Amino acid sequence: MRAMGLDVGSKTVGVAISDALGWTAQGIETIQIDEESGNLGMKRIKELVKEYNVSSFVVGHPKNMNNSIGPRAEASERYAALLTQKFELPALLWDERMTTMAAERMLIEADVSRKKRKTVIDKMAAVMILQGYLDSKTL
Repeated sequence: MRAMGLDVGSKTVGVAISDALGWTAQGIETIQIDEESGNLGMKRIKELVKEYNVSSFVVGHPKNMNNSIGPRAEASERYAALLTQKFELPALLWDERMTTMAAERMLIEADVSRKKRKTVIDKMAAVMILQGYLDSKTL
C-alpha cells in the first residue's frame, strides 16, 4: 500500500507516490485542474489510486509563515476532505511552507531551464511534501 502526495494549486495538482515500503517519494505527474469551475482532477486521481494501490493521501497545507490559515490552506483542507469523501481513504494535511521555493531552488541549481521548471515544479513540490511526511515516520 502506498501514500500519494499532492501539491494542490488552483490550476494544477502535483502528484507523487511512495514506494511500496514507504521510504521514498517519486514524482508522477502534474494534473491540470480548474478550481473555479469545480474540475478538481478527481477522475485522474481515481485512476492513479487504482494503478498504484494507494492507501492514504498526504496533502500539502500551505500555512502562512505566522502559522495562520489563509485562502490556499483552506482550499487544501477542502481538497483533503473531498479526497476522504470520494475514496474513503485518510487524507493527512502536511505543512508545506517553503516546499515550492525549495523545489524551485533545487531545479535552478540543477540548471533546469525556466520553461522546464514551470512544467515540473508542482510535481517536485509534491515529492518534497510526501518525502517530508515519510521521513517523519521513520524518526
